[in-house]
Amino acid sequence: MDDAVRELVALGKDHFQRGDWSLAAGHLEQVIARGAAFADVHHMLGVCYHQLGEFDPSQRAFERALEINPGYVEASLNLAILCNDLGQYEKAQKVYSNALERARNGARHETGDEPLDAFTRGKIANLHAAVGDAYLAARRPADAAAEFRRALEQSPGFVDVRMKLAAGLRESGDAEGAAAELRRAVRDAPAYVPARLALGLACSARGKLDEAIEQWEEILRMDPGHRTAQLYLKLGRAQAPGAAGRAR
Repeated sequence: MDDAVRELVALGKDHFQRGDWSLAAGHLEQVIARGAAFADVHHMLGVCYHQLGEFDPSQRAFERALEINPGYVEASLNLAILCNDLGQYEKAQKVYSNALERARNGARHETGDEPLDAFTRGKIANLHAAVGDAYLAARRPADAAAEFRRALEQSPGFVDVRMKLAAGLRESGDAEGAAAELRRAVRDAPAYVPARLALGLACSARGKLDEAIEQWEEILRMDPGHRTAQLYLKLGRAQAPGAAGRAR
């Protein structure tokens, strides 16, 4: 790489990281015009074009990045997202499946020594979660739960996805599994009120009123004005007279 190309790449990356898509594209286009064949340059250019609404050039850029480096997982994921936006659903699914397979096999970036980063894992997780949402909407909770599990394999800290997994398990008849996932959500994010609220309901439905009341009381310790928790706590105490003396 000569000095001029190196400088253009550096400028393109700098503008790319700042979200200056048009300026970034201008520098990256000059890199390509000089005959450089860098997968990451084509990938960044594809992202720039996508952000600018130039879908056809974006698709060509992602495809060129994959021609140079077939194992470029992030380029595959971005191409899948773009194909979906363009209504190319069959191609999107194929590209997406290939990307997931490479991710599972520990696919690396073009240098051969860069591990799958957290950003890419998050993208894979979000794609799995989107498929899970589609399954839930189609009333296929078991399939939805399977996709949410795959999402959590990539990003275990996605508490909202764990709650969706709990919903899928509950709707597929696995109340114990749903409660276990909600307990994990509460453990991972103790201050996340929706998880505690849902865990309280799950425990109440299974007759574990003491545990349910404990969750709702904890919510009120964090947010004394939380009306839903107040209502659930009142109803729970009415069903469990022995717990009536608990402090609010």
